[in-house]
Amino acid sequence: MADATTATLKINDSEYELPILRPTQGPNVLDIRKLYGQADVFTYDPGFTSTASCDSTITFIDGDKGELWYRGYPIEQLADQSHYLEVCYLLLYGNLPTAEQMDDFERRVTRHTMVHEQMHNFFRGFRRDAHPMATMVGVIGAMSAFYHDSTDINDPWQREVAAIRLIAKMPTIAAMAYKYSIGQPFVYPQNELDYASNFMHMCFSVPAEKYNVDPALARAMDRIFTLHADHEQNASTSTVRLAGSSGANPFACIAAGIACLWGPAHGGANQACLEMLREIGTVDRIPEFIARAKDKSDPFKLMGFGHRVYKNFDPRAKVMKESADEVLDLLGIHDNPTLQVAKELEKIALEDEYFIEKKLYPNVDFYSGIILEAMGFPTSMFTPIFALSRTVGWIAQWKEMIGDPQAKIGRPRQLYVGEDKRDYLDVAAR
Repeated sequence: MADATTATLKINDSEYELPILRPTQGPNVLDIRKLYGQADVFTYDPGFTSTASCDSTITFIDGDKGELWYRGYPIEQLADQSHYLEVCYLLLYGNLPTAEQMDDFERRVTRHTMVHEQMHNFFRGFRRDAHPMATMVGVIGAMSAFYHDSTDINDPWQREVAAIRLIAKMPTIAAMAYKYSIGQPFVYPQNELDYASNFMHMCFSVPAEKYNVDPALARAMDRIFTLHADHEQNASTSTVRLAGSSGANPFACIAAGIACLWGPAHGGANQACLEMLREIGTVDRIPEFIARAKDKSDPFKLMGFGHRVYKNFDPRAKVMKESADEVLDLLGIHDNPTLQVAKELEKIALEDEYFIEKKLYPNVDFYSGIILEAMGFPTSMFTPIFALSRTVGWIAQWKEMIGDPQAKIGRPRQLYVGEDKRDYLDVAAR
């Protein structure tokens, strides 16, 4: 198989040759595109966990080794040496920018951070207690009504303008959703601030007094953005690609991705993790919840541990743990009950044989939730911040799909197990 170029599939008395595609990294792939036409059979793969829906040059994950690369660059190097907007450029255009290219890109993003003034009225149509993610789904979807000069997906320039607008305005929209939910006035972006500092300023400043963003906290936020920027063909990215395959405009596609990300099994995991820590409440109750997690008959699950893709460790978690420790030390947070539970739970998970054997290491959601909680964000803002971070990945994947000559409208098949053909009966005869 290692040196073969085709695989043979035998069905009854017939044989079919399936081409073997070889990636730069990762396992070989059987090309089944012609199988239905040749053999009149489909493959069955719930969740598409064994199916490649596209080829891509953007992100690579090796779950067994615990590796994550953006365009070939290990995530650890980017989180340590780069910054979010440089990572955005890398994801969008394929290479790290020159100094001149970086200046131009930062200038373009900075000049697009404000939103159309009429969008303020759109926000006010939501209830005050609306979840920020619900607000963001609506507002991002509505951007096509405010910026209809960048919705033609067949125009490369309009695609570029839409990409810059989304990356630039997402922090503003996320901050507005937060401010609206707590009844405070919207804060306009400040062009002299960097991307992460600007977002924090829009979230935490008020008109009545001056607010200075701590550079260390801004750096931690920038790392959160970088570590979440893309993650291959996950549920929300696949949603964006599927929506885009129909020719939908980019704002509608990103809104679809945000809606998918909201699920607790995906982007909502860090919110679910913090809510679990609060449910545990105090350190002395941890053994009770550890026992429940080990009990196969108990549906309780420890959120923030293990990962569907990473079978060893989550490479983002190592970086995030460093940031978590730095932020907690900087803010002097030692007596917060929730964070005390988190630190003790982390210690137990890293030492307990059960967790080690099953490789249930703390993942990126565990540490990002701790950081955001310490910074003062409510749990309802965790997923919007994730959406903000992932926007560039969604756009990069969407642009790649638009430019792929092999791309087709997504149309998964099904294994029908319903009723066989039945004849209609009049109501009196039933």
